[in-house]
Amino acid sequence: MGERLAEEVEEVITQMPGVRKISFVAHSLGGLVARYAIGRLYRPTSSEKGSREGTICGLKAMNFITVATPHLGSRGYKQVPFLFGVAVFERAACQMSHWIFGRTGRHLFLTDCEGEPPLLQRMVADFGDLYFMSALRAFRRRVAYANVNYDHIVGWRTASIRCNHELPKENWEDSLNEKYPHIVHEEVVGGCTERYEPSSCINDEFDMLEDRLAYGLLRVPWERVDVSFHTSKWRFVAHSLIQVSLSFSRFISLSLTRRWPNYIIFICSVIIFICSVNNLLCAKLNFVG
Repeated sequence: MGERLAEEVEEVITQMPGVRKISFVAHSLGGLVARYAIGRLYRPTSSEKGSREGTICGLKAMNFITVATPHLGSRGYKQVPFLFGVAVFERAACQMSHWIFGRTGRHLFLTDCEGEPPLLQRMVADFGDLYFMSALRAFRRRVAYANVNYDHIVGWRTASIRCNHELPKENWEDSLNEKYPHIVHEEVVGGCTERYEPSSCINDEFDMLEDRLAYGLLRVPWERVDVSFHTSKWRFVAHSLIQVSLSFSRFISLSLTRRWPNYIIFICSVIIFICSVNNLLCAKLNFVG
């Protein structure tokens, strides 16, 4: 899907020669698809000052927004909430994911180690001719929306790019403002320049891998926006509700300039994670091809 998205973006840009800027809004697995695609679409350029900059297929990169995207994968404690954090269930899901979801399952559960690092690990650096991190760095803004609770498909910490020991202890339920009542926390994080040092809270090899994924992504600044639908009667479908309730009222109004003829935005909403039925129907898709 990442390769196909890159091809479609190139095709649309060719058909719209007046476009100068580009943004991506991606839901769930669509966020990983978009991250792969921009790595393919990135074009390095040299500025007059000699520092290296880049574009997305020749366009100025503006906003890269993900909504309930499993940036750190789906393996680990409560990364897939409907498994209830039961170790036996989580180990079984890791071992059986490829039977149901094909290659996508291997990617998400980080078991695609076929002579090279897992794809999600490769995607926190520039790898060969794929400029994953350079592409992310090229965007003016990067925003990660995450459900604090009631998302049974994608866990809070993988969507918000946090390690387990970084999750706040308090229960966020108070709204920050009346206009966006479901937003309970916002912060800007990242831009790390220090050399990676494992956290003292790491218990095993996989925790270290997850820690490396988070550190790699946070080498560029991100805006974290934590969302809670605990007061909504539809809270049990929060994974889908987050894109419906927030996407057009907040993403678009905050992210786009008014110069529509010069602007293009790609909304990548992949149905694989919308509900368990769609998971079964669409399982054999993978977010690379």
